[in-house]
Amino acid sequence: QLQLVESGGGLVQPGGSLRLSCVASGFNFEHYSLGWFRQAPGKEREVVSCIHGSDGSTVYPDSVKGRFTISRDNAKNTAYLQMNALKPEDTGVYYCAAGTYYYCSGPLMNSWGQGTQVTVSS
Repeated sequence: QLQLVESGGGLVQPGGSLRLSCVASGFNFEHYSLGWFRQAPGKEREVVSCIHGSDGSTVYPDSVKGRFTISRDNAKNTAYLQMNALKPEDTGVYYCAAGTYYYCSGPLMNSWGQGTQVTVSS
């Protein structure tokens, strides 16, 4: 059974940093593409980072590029999202997801975590 468990969310002031972790179990982690998604209240879910399983390349939307970094440790079956220079608009529930397709598109992901809340506020 594929399972993903996120941790590391919390309350942080604008300009601060957080590192989210996503521990995977029940599948061959290293061959999956991994994505971090977020959903703010009243808004649609959006992808904020993706690391591809086949070549380890990464993709970010312009809204987080240069501030967020996704990484993975296949030996630990864990993915990370380092978030720096956080802004109030980064507030939301952050989910990690794994998929067998190259791209991190919501409908294509095979498994989702339960989410962790990130709140950026002074």
